[in-house]
Amino acid sequence: MFTRTETFDALSEILDAVRLHGDIVLRCAPPPPFRVTVPGGVRMLHIVEQGELRLRAEGGGEMTLEPGDLVLLARGDAHTLYTDPNMPERPLRPSDLFRTDDELADPGTPRWVTGTFAVQEAIAGPLLSVLPAVVHIPAGRGDLEWLAVSLRLLLAEVTAASPGAAVMISRILDLLFIHTLRTWFAGNSASPGWLTAAMDPALGPVLAAIHRDPGRPWTVTDLAATAALSRSSFAERFTRLLGSPPAAYLTERRLDRAAHLLRATTEPVSRIADDVGYRSDAAFSRAFQRKFGAPPLRWRRSGARPNGDGFASA
Repeated sequence: MFTRTETFDALSEILDAVRLHGDIVLRCAPPPPFRVTVPGGVRMLHIVEQGELRLRAEGGGEMTLEPGDLVLLARGDAHTLYTDPNMPERPLRPSDLFRTDDELADPGTPRWVTGTFAVQEAIAGPLLSVLPAVVHIPAGRGDLEWLAVSLRLLLAEVTAASPGAAVMISRILDLLFIHTLRTWFAGNSASPGWLTAAMDPALGPVLAAIHRDPGRPWTVTDLAATAALSRSSFAERFTRLLGSPPAAYLTERRLDRAAHLLRATTEPVSRIADDVGYRSDAAFSRAFQRKFGAPPLRWRRSGARPNGDGFASA
């Protein structure tokens, strides 16, 4: 009989908590010159197939993208893709999509693949906000075989749709997201946040445990034991790498889980409060209102924010 080996993989636990999964893939080739805008609120990546184009993001400056480059906009920042900064801005339209696998006459004409990600916004917002507006992975690096292989697999699914294509596309996008985070983290001094802690050998198991079971009555002593550190060393290390004390981080994750359950289930508020570790409905309601601006029941009735695809319909 096969059993699943229990591992403390914080990155996997956190991405599972935000319900991240690849959603839509589009192959884009607007006729140049162009200056197309993508509104905020959609988490996505772009991979350049051919040609050169520029990207300007509201929160991440400006950069040149060359064939094979990948950019991940995990926060969903608004941005512009263009070949000529003097062109009037316009949305990306369905007519800009590349609908055939034939090669363009001019190999220098920009063409790129866009993949979008669906998430549980109430949980993903605060977690993904620690990432930069744009994570740029240049193709020129020598350790990026995963990027070239993933692009070929994506194009194969887009250009010759076969049974299971939607699932394949979703899985490939998931892999691209994870590889991009790994590659970016390995080459940068990341600021305090969950990604820094998730990669830490002592704190990774702690984050995995919190995200797996936020309703457990964790104490700092319990969490320190999971990290194999003394209580004082753990509290200092956690606060330094996460940017918040253990109790504050645990509260945030409990309330994020509660927000997901309120929108995804019809469970009574009192049961959800108990599931995420609150023994008092009143204490839960006060904490939830401080974070989300409304009591749990009213917040539930307000409905989820729609998750669009970021492209104009005409």
